[in-house]
Amino acid sequence: MLKNLRKLISYYKPYMGTFLLDMFFAVIASAISLVIPLVVRYITSDVIYMEQGAKERIINLGIVLVILVVIQFFANYYITNIGHVMGAKMEYNMRAEIFAHFQKLSFSFFDDQKVGQLMSRITNDLFEISELLHHGPENIVISFIKIIGAFIILMGISKYLTAAAFILVPFMFLYVFLLNRRMRKAFKENRKKIAEINSRTEDNLSGIRVVKSFANEEIELEKFKEGNDGFLQAKKNSYLYLGLFHSGMTAFILLVNIVVIITGAVLISDGYVQIPDFIAFLLYINTFTEPIRVLVDFTEQFQNGYTGFERFTEILNIEPDIKDKKDAVDISDVKGDITFNDVSFKYKDGAHRVLRHIDLDISAGSYVALVGSSGGGKTTLCSLIPRFYDVTGGSIKIDGKDIRDIRIKSLRDHIGIVQQDVYLFAGTVIENISYGKPGSTREEIIEAAKLANAHDFIMELPNGYDTDIGQRGIKLSGGQKQRLSIARVFLKNPPILIFDEATSALDNESENIVKESLEKLAKNRTTIVIAHRLSTVRNAERILVLTENGIEESGTHDELMNKGGIYASLYKWNA
Repeated sequence: MLKNLRKLISYYKPYMGTFLLDMFFAVIASAISLVIPLVVRYITSDVIYMEQGAKERIINLGIVLVILVVIQFFANYYITNIGHVMGAKMEYNMRAEIFAHFQKLSFSFFDDQKVGQLMSRITNDLFEISELLHHGPENIVISFIKIIGAFIILMGISKYLTAAAFILVPFMFLYVFLLNRRMRKAFKENRKKIAEINSRTEDNLSGIRVVKSFANEEIELEKFKEGNDGFLQAKKNSYLYLGLFHSGMTAFILLVNIVVIITGAVLISDGYVQIPDFIAFLLYINTFTEPIRVLVDFTEQFQNGYTGFERFTEILNIEPDIKDKKDAVDISDVKGDITFNDVSFKYKDGAHRVLRHIDLDISAGSYVALVGSSGGGKTTLCSLIPRFYDVTGGSIKIDGKDIRDIRIKSLRDHIGIVQQDVYLFAGTVIENISYGKPGSTREEIIEAAKLANAHDFIMELPNGYDTDIGQRGIKLSGGQKQRLSIARVFLKNPPILIFDEATSALDNESENIVKESLEKLAKNRTTIVIAHRLSTVRNAERILVLTENGIEESGTHDELMNKGGIYASLYKWNA
């Protein structure tokens, strides 16, 4: 916990000037709250009994009180406005930090995560943290100043009444301590349940077309109800402790007032306390009990904010399993020779190896096809080249250099990937194509679209290249989306290409157009094609048959057909 608190405090560093001013105005505001009852006591105990000049003194003191109220107004304005902006800036920095960290994490992290839960950490959790960062310190400062100041002043008024007022305080804090741990656990469970609901909602809305196509709205409602019920139960649990907490504190504060009133009445009747002192004491009792109530609210705020911060740091503490070596270098003038030396790989949660002792040489500029049954490791093998995953045995080299010795960005800058499941971002056509090479001119983007056979259909869209294509390109057909993804790679212009079943989900007409674009793109580049329809790779220079046992066959289409082995059987089944 100490390490987390140090990390939490570090976010104040860029805003130390604002923070110190915030604390200064918090001190001023709380000091004025202490001074006002003193002035009231002075008026009721001394000024009204003056034989001369009482009215003038009261008017002057009234002016002083108004000035103090104005000063307090500006102090509270700074705390509420500038202080809140400071909290928002901290939230901004933390959100930027966790988002940047997400970008560093590898595929293996996202394989185990749900997008909705990650979103919850960026939104809900961080808001509660920023509220804690802003309000927490000032609430503590204001409360302690008021409590200590009130205690000193109360002691000056009457030691007997002060003893009566403070007799219940130790029991009050013991009560808080006993409930504190259970509240923290309950609030942490709330965070998890909110994240689960966010995840369930994101999953449903992303797949709403599948839901409706199967008419499974009732099933989705039931699944959501299950998560919602869990959230409600967690809320009930936290509100149980919160109810005990607030009602207990309210009862303690009322008991303090009751004890003071009864004790004061007895002391007045015995002549130990004067009525003006008793009135001032009652005013200060409110000044004393109000910060205790603030500290109580702070405890709830701390539980909310700190449990959110724990979830925040859980992500930041995850080290990316794929990162640059200290002496990693950039590469240039890449020819495209790819060598697999005794490569093995298994996923971290997998019991068996996906790839076993793969040895493979792909010469620069060659066109190689990977075929085999599903689950044979074709996509995994290609994912190792750009280091989406790292080999668990052996090595992969590009132009004779181990890819682990190359900076990840430099490595991936030289590899273009066209996948079966095309992802287009919400925005315009031109924004999506330019993703392949940020900063490209409009002319370069249009040229890339022409090479990808996409220009004609783009010009038929309502606003041409400036047409908004919707979330994930929902307004486009499968073939159109695929051609935009190919245009992105044309714009990138990498020396190494990977086509991961890029045409398997398309109709014949779209497939032929996309296939033409792919062949144009593959010219003079090292190209690896993962093929689902074997008829699409008949012209490959070399076809590799990958199974659980490794690369079992290699050759041209004719050679493998004449051999009558695995490839020939696969071709007869799905060509």
